[in-house]
Amino acid sequence: MRFRHPDGSTVHLAYCTNVHPAETLDGVLAQLRDHCEPVRRRLGRDRLGIGLWLARDAAHALVTDPAALRGLRTELDRRGLEVVTLNGFPYEGFGAEEVKYRVYTPDWADPERLDHTTSLARVLAGLLPDDVTDGTISTLPLAWRTAYDDTRADKARTALVTLAERLDALQELTGRSIRVGLEPEPGCVVETTHDAIAPLTAIAHDRIGICVDTCHLATSFEDPHTALDALTDARVPIVKSQLSAALHAEQPSRPEVREALAAFAEPRFLHQTRAATSAGLHGTDDLDEALADGGALPATTPWRAHFHVPLHAAPAAPLTSSLPVLKAALTRLVGGPHPLTRHLEVETYTWQALPPELRPRARAQLTDGIAAELTLARDLLTDLGLKELP
Repeated sequence: MRFRHPDGSTVHLAYCTNVHPAETLDGVLAQLRDHCEPVRRRLGRDRLGIGLWLARDAAHALVTDPAALRGLRTELDRRGLEVVTLNGFPYEGFGAEEVKYRVYTPDWADPERLDHTTSLARVLAGLLPDDVTDGTISTLPLAWRTAYDDTRADKARTALVTLAERLDALQELTGRSIRVGLEPEPGCVVETTHDAIAPLTAIAHDRIGICVDTCHLATSFEDPHTALDALTDARVPIVKSQLSAALHAEQPSRPEVREALAAFAEPRFLHQTRAATSAGLHGTDDLDEALADGGALPATTPWRAHFHVPLHAAPAAPLTSSLPVLKAALTRLVGGPHPLTRHLEVETYTWQALPPELRPRARAQLTDGIAAELTLARDLLTDLGLKELP
């Protein structure tokens, strides 16, 4: 979906396909048929943007076979779909029964991460619509925080500098500008937008910036305006933003609140949980740890958990979502005289990890849910003065 900003530029809105498990190119093609095109039709649009997630095997097949890449581009066109951004965070296995810490490997100190992201950039350059010259990729925020020492930090910085050089060369070759954004996430080396400033200013290359995920922003209790102003002041490029909402518990000391939170503690994904106090943040790596006996987190202050809840459907009381944080961030991102980023991506990948009674039970229900999220995002954008384009 495309929107005209009041300054005349085009802002792109997509939804991320990491909600649909696929490890191979055949799986990606099936996604387009079974999920992406039906969402477009449900919205009544001639064209729909998707933020494509390509696992290692799918990316390798596309980058090594020009005919396969042309075939994917043809299939996108045929189904009324377009790609201007990729999710390069998960490397493989994101549809596994248990993902947890595995999603953080390989990290930026490992050569595989540089090779994979380079492949994604080359693929994206070949998938961009004819009238679009700029593409973006979100990626791991350096590494999970443990076992990350100065040696690995140096390797990660060197890898990102090498990536920037490769992206420069790619533009010279193709005329397409691809930028990559580190996506701050709780528990990682770069947990907050503030944490991103030092490593990104050290690299000091406009092709390497930040991807602001509004669920992660909220989970760390960052104020959107303060965070985005600090990035702007530091001249850190906001490459893209993922529109998502965290799980919020206002009174976690109450038994009924803890019972409701426990329904979201599930075995597939990591749900880092944070409590904000006057002395700073307290955190656990997962929601079940926060709820365990012994008081891992202070229960006298609100909690937020890294669980991407559907944008249009906040959890039932006594829980809610951090949708207000998303709205505040979006106002700062695209509500000013010029957009801070032009690539927006709805990223609710946890539909099948929701409590059983909230999960879509059929493909059509998932289609309805994704379409409803995009409709909400569209309405937020038009309320900010952007005009939806055909």
